[in-house]
Amino acid sequence: MAVSRRELRIMRQRPVYLLASIGVMTFCMVFFLTLLRDRIPQDLPIGVVDMDQSSLSRNFIRQLEATRIGKTVSFCSYQEARKALQTGKITSFCMISEGFYSDVLANRQPELTMYVNTLYFVGGALSYKELLTLVNLSSGAVQREVFRAKGMDDSSIMGQIQPIVIDSHNIGNPAADYRAFLCSALIPGILETIIILVTVYAIGSELKHGTSRHLLEKAGGSMTAAMLGKLLPYTVLFTTMGIICDLILYDWMEFPMAGSIWNMFLGTFLLVLASEAAAFFIVGTLPVLRLAISISALYSMLAFSLAGFSLPVEAMPPCIQGLAAAFPLRHFYLMYVQEGIFGSGFAGWYPQVIAMLCFLGLPPLVYRRLQRAYIDLNFPRK
Repeated sequence: MAVSRRELRIMRQRPVYLLASIGVMTFCMVFFLTLLRDRIPQDLPIGVVDMDQSSLSRNFIRQLEATRIGKTVSFCSYQEARKALQTGKITSFCMISEGFYSDVLANRQPELTMYVNTLYFVGGALSYKELLTLVNLSSGAVQREVFRAKGMDDSSIMGQIQPIVIDSHNIGNPAADYRAFLCSALIPGILETIIILVTVYAIGSELKHGTSRHLLEKAGGSMTAAMLGKLLPYTVLFTTMGIICDLILYDWMEFPMAGSIWNMFLGTFLLVLASEAAAFFIVGTLPVLRLAISISALYSMLAFSLAGFSLPVEAMPPCIQGLAAAFPLRHFYLMYVQEGIFGSGFAGWYPQVIAMLCFLGLPPLVYRRLQRAYIDLNFPRK
């Protein structure tokens, strides 16, 4: 307890600890939860180059303007629209060719060209989906009028236009709330990053400031007692932060949660322990604070790419698939999918529990090395 009281005093004297944990987490929660407060991006600027100026083309533009996602921006030429797309003023644009309406009346195939800037992943994908949907609907409307002119009834017409009806259901997120998809993975990832960086700084700062021997004296010469007492306040702090985030996401914000939120609390606690173990391993391997912080930042950022929520791990090269298992966030995300989306309970995600507990085997690998560094202080401090 003497070590824990000493650490609490250090946390109070050095605001960087609370600022880098509570402050950063609060900012990220407010930022991401207000960024998409309307659930999905709205009023994305979509350019339109209408070279036909017919009633059909104007109706298409009105339909695009009426959608919740798109906001049309008219251009006089292809060159203007292309320049706006390249400078990021619009996410995509469609070009209605001259003679579009006359080609429809003559039963020819009119051209409607779409250009999408896929560098803006979310905006480009949503605007492309919106344009493609409107093009398909317009094509169906034209075909319907042609068939009606031939004397066919509406039932037969729909069988020709849409022979197969697609009935889609969004599992786990029926409202297609983009906040639920984004925050359920990003918030734990940010928490993991904070845990690793703060833990590495807390352990490494003892070496940097030359106070590690004083810490061991407080612990009665026991390295194990020193580390357990030092990390106990941070474990309580990070676990509390994680539980508060879970309550905000799945209770207050009512994000989809098919299973039990208590299981999410357990998963959050395991994420905290696994992240601290990974941080201990990093600083034990490199007992130089600046190097350990750099490696920790790189390791934490890679976790976002290899967790699997932006790109399925199964679609990655085999060597990368194996590397994904080295990040606690990957196992926590799999646990969330089983519990939060499918509600499978402990039977569905116990392999992830085992995987996160395996991270606790990392600290013993570098225990002696860090102990010698704490006693001898034989590593550079700058």
